[in-house]
Amino acid sequence: MLTAAIPPGSPLTTAAPTLVNPRLLASAETLVIATLLLLLYLYRRKPYILWWIWGWCALSAAFFMTAQSWRSPEIEAMAFGIAQFLRIVAGLTFVIAADAYRRAPRLQHAYPVLLLPVAIWFGLAPAALGARAVFTPGYVLTAAAMTAAGIAHGLLARQARMMGAALVGVMLLLFAGLNVWASTLPGVPGGTVASGTLMLTLMVFLLTALGMQLMTFEDMTYELRLTNARLESARTKLREAAITDALTGMRNRRFFDEVIGRELQRHRRYRTPLSLLFIDIDHFKAINDTLGHETGDRVLREVASFLLRHIREADYVFRWGGDEFLVLISCGEVEAIRRARELQAAFAKSPQLATLPNGVALSIGCVEVPPDVEDIMPHVQAADQRMYLDKKRRR
Repeated sequence: MLTAAIPPGSPLTTAAPTLVNPRLLASAETLVIATLLLLLYLYRRKPYILWWIWGWCALSAAFFMTAQSWRSPEIEAMAFGIAQFLRIVAGLTFVIAADAYRRAPRLQHAYPVLLLPVAIWFGLAPAALGARAVFTPGYVLTAAAMTAAGIAHGLLARQARMMGAALVGVMLLLFAGLNVWASTLPGVPGGTVASGTLMLTLMVFLLTALGMQLMTFEDMTYELRLTNARLESARTKLREAAITDALTGMRNRRFFDEVIGRELQRHRRYRTPLSLLFIDIDHFKAINDTLGHETGDRVLREVASFLLRHIREADYVFRWGGDEFLVLISCGEVEAIRRARELQAAFAKSPQLATLPNGVALSIGCVEVPPDVEDIMPHVQAADQRMYLDKKRRR
């Protein structure tokens, strides 16, 4: 870490020593950060927060171990080596935290096996070779792990567009740079550092913690937006189900009740022509009684498909009930009658008619809606009556 000791006689020891043990202060700060993240984890229950907590706990333990006065130089060197290893582990846990965002981390069983020889070296080598054996390697490997963590959070910030992840990534890269600088110092455990270095280290920690808090808030905001989008989609689907006939895919009478007021208002204001076509399938009851409801449903679907293909998108087609359909069409009565005859002729010549039972045809009644009408239902009934007249005429 940055608080590498400076041997007596080094030019850097001319600075006044700090009154507070910097390693102990850093240990307390990282422990507070871990505690705050733990409270956040209890609320959010996100795996990446838990990995952050482990990382800060490892850093806190590393600083605490090097802040103590040990009885023998060998134990002090081993404590320093273990602390160096804990810093490396902290960097790796931050990498896993970025990978654990919105998915399970891709942990491999080989990772502990690869870390085992590193742990053995950093735990035992200082006792035999002294702290210098793990001094530079520890800071270099910590810098490498923190660099990987910073890049991982930076990529996450680019992917998810989160300022918090970007801040964490930048701070971890800065922390890696400070570890590289610390690896060049000719120090060993047990000395002091300049106050400026301590303040910079603490500031990096605080900004990293701030970025993690911001990232968690942005993640919560993202989930709220995603939930709202899902609710809106569900609401849209529910409304579509409410206004659509399940058998034919046409709009139903509920949708007719929704749009008719608006269409009549436009009809009155702009004097646009408006007519009703009331359509009935000939011999449908006999088909249901003799051939079954499945055949009847197939007839309804084929007729509905035909009407949807042959009526303009600007007009409305509704399944009125049973084998009856209602068309709200923008034209006068003369034009409506002409279009009704065209529909009957087109259906009589359609290829799909050959697949339907004999006698299937369309009976249509047409009524023009006056501009000053308030209640459409009398005109629907009039179109219904004319449909029966058309049925009798063609029979």
